[in-house]
Amino acid sequence: MQRSLTIALDMMGGDYGPRSSIPAAVEAVHLHNSLTLILCGNETLIEEQLSRLDALQHPRLKIKHCTQIVTNADEPAYALRNKKDASMRVALDLVKSGEAQACVSSGNTGALFAIAHYVLKMLPGIKRPALISTVPTQTKRPVYLLDLGANVHCDAHTLYQFGIMGTVVAREAQDIEYPKVSLLNIGSEDIKGHEGIKAAAKLMSSCNTINYTGYSEGSDIFSGKADVIVCEGFVGNVALKTCEGIAKLIMHKMTKALKKHLLYRGLALLLMPVIKKIYKKVNPDQYNGASLVGLRGIVVKSHGNASASAFLAAINEAVKEVQRQLPEKIQAAFAENEPTPDTSAENS
Repeated sequence: MQRSLTIALDMMGGDYGPRSSIPAAVEAVHLHNSLTLILCGNETLIEEQLSRLDALQHPRLKIKHCTQIVTNADEPAYALRNKKDASMRVALDLVKSGEAQACVSSGNTGALFAIAHYVLKMLPGIKRPALISTVPTQTKRPVYLLDLGANVHCDAHTLYQFGIMGTVVAREAQDIEYPKVSLLNIGSEDIKGHEGIKAAAKLMSSCNTINYTGYSEGSDIFSGKADVIVCEGFVGNVALKTCEGIAKLIMHKMTKALKKHLLYRGLALLLMPVIKKIYKKVNPDQYNGASLVGLRGIVVKSHGNASASAFLAAINEAVKEVQRQLPEKIQAAFAENEPTPDTSAENS
């Protein structure tokens, strides 16, 4: 019998708010019999959307009314100080109190980072949380990319810690005993890159927990060369958004070409099973849900423009992380490692 679990959802975040998060929530409780969702947000709007889906009385969908919303225009510090009854803050408070085991939000990334850091705190020994998510590769396994934007600039010691956290995530999610870890750089040669990334490479090489395999270039992301690729948040966010844009471009061009001529339309019918299979593998929606790892709780960040299917993917990711007890596994990995000198002062 599955252990029951509860997840708090920020229903008001993102571009679409309850219009995408409510259908995803309804689908999620149908998929997971042991799942209860606490829907944080404007009660009237949430009830309206639930009624449309005939799910207002669902016993595992519970509404937590909130009077405020963290908008995309809110500065993180302002949201932290002045939006204590916002749906994002309330969802995180539920994780802190133990009423929920995870939080999912598609709201303001900076605000989510700041509030989650303040409310949940860091695991012992970890300096900064990191956003981590998967990208499809040429192999059967995806690659885990971090950081994706939580930390614009990172010193060598922070990148080293990301390597440990990425190792734990890949090991638990993909059942890889020794995940291959790489640093994203402008070249694969040891002489390439700035001093900070060279220092991070030395730290990773000396860590028994990290199976460090050297540098990766941008073109290596999809190759399957590494199971985990570590980078600064600025670089990682640009890389991820570029990957998503390329996937959408390929599908757009393919669809446009197949509709152009009558012969191509007939060919499209024959190729439709193959096209659907390819689209399923590269569709960004299924990879939605970047985890904010390193905190004393589980937080999953959904894209701001997430559709219902994309938000569902983020909820599913939160379910998996609760089941894997990810924060506890990360804490155990850091406890096993001897303290490593903090090189931030010389490599920031």
